Amino acid sequence: KEEHLRDDLKYYFMSPCEKYRARRHVPWKMGVQILKIIMVTSQLIIFGLNNQLVVSYKEENTMALKNLFLKDYKGVDEDDYSVAVYTKRDFYDSLFYVMNQYSQLDQLSVGPISYAEDENGKLLPLIMCKKYYKRGSVEPSEEAYNIDAQLETCMSHDPKTANLWRTENSSFFDLDFYLVDIKITFQLSGINLQTVRSRELPDCYAFFITFDNQCHSGKMKIFLDIEAQSSACRDWKISGTQKNTHYLLVFDGFVILMCLTSAVLCTRSIILAVRLLQRFSRFFHENFNRKVCEDDQREFLNGWYLLVIVSDLLAIIGSILKMEIQAKNLTNYDVCSIFLGTSTLLVWVGVIRYLGYFQKYNVLILTMKAAFPKVLRFCCCAGMIYLGYTFCGWIVLGPYHE
Repeated sequence: KEEHLRDDLKYYFMSPCEKYRARRHVPWKMGVQILKIIMVTSQLIIFGLNNQLVVSYKEENTMALKNLFLKDYKGVDEDDYSVAVYTKRDFYDSLFYVMNQYSQLDQLSVGPISYAEDENGKLLPLIMCKKYYKRGSVEPSEEAYNIDAQLETCMSHDPKTANLWRTENSSFFDLDFYLVDIKITFQLSGINLQTVRSRELPDCYAFFITFDNQCHSGKMKIFLDIEAQSSACRDWKISGTQKNTHYLLVFDGFVILMCLTSAVLCTRSIILAVRLLQRFSRFFHENFNRKVCEDDQREFLNGWYLLVIVSDLLAIIGSILKMEIQAKNLTNYDVCSIFLGTSTLLVWVGVIRYLGYFQKYNVLILTMKAAFPKVLRFCCCAGMIYLGYTFCGWIVLGPYHE
């Protein structure tokens, strides 16, 4: 019984190559991990290239809409705002310019962008909200003022009737020192057709654009913010090209199967390690009436297996999200990127375990294992100094830096 336990202990702490030489045990886990690295990395690259098209489409649309709706836009934002006006005439010109451009959008834009519609097929209106102070008294020369609380008034109109609406509500556009800001919000729809070149189905987008005027001591800043939300197109048909969606779905299915196999093998190894630890502890107690120390017990619990299992779970979730995105049931590219990117990082980190079996490559693992507690304590102390410097620098230098 003792010799049998000794052999099992010796075999457990062997490397995959030593196990193969000792008992001709094929290192399935190592083979699965190597194959999983290739598949997960390939999957990440394919998804990253498609996601790059989506991000570039949103960024280019932001620039296109700024050039369409902002008067005298130079193509470069000024600090945190797009453009600024300093006179009443420039303010009115910029404000009415947005309304005019919006009314004739279908005749101006070179891209596939149009007005958004509701579920009944009716065009969504343009909404304008004016925030201003109640009528009070302001005398700059006497350094006196009397202002009440803020009010907000919103109006909406059909996209095609901007000029008529502006004439009927001329008092709404009065500019005086009570004005805080005017926000113009409207929604557009566009289709990303560049994904057709990569034999992918295009997405449909809804742009929530806010034209924001804020008054600051004679300088009125004009902001244009875009919240692009992608959704699957309701009706589509592509001819002259063959979609590779089915091939990618099959590949993602193989990735999920490979990750499940890896998780099962690592879970099995953890269970066998716990059973071996129980045998070892029972043997010590029965023969020597001693308890195995905690350091020796930790040798049986392999943290690399837990790392691999976590990476497998993240890869499975990311692959499922990618399949849903590929099938146009979901459009959460950012969430899928987090899962796929984190899983790939952990998969590559997990390979260090196999390099650790070679003495010359084991330096990094031994250094990390010995230095991690001390480095962690150092970071806690250094973090206090850094946080103190951050708050001090923020209050002293922050107001003078954009």
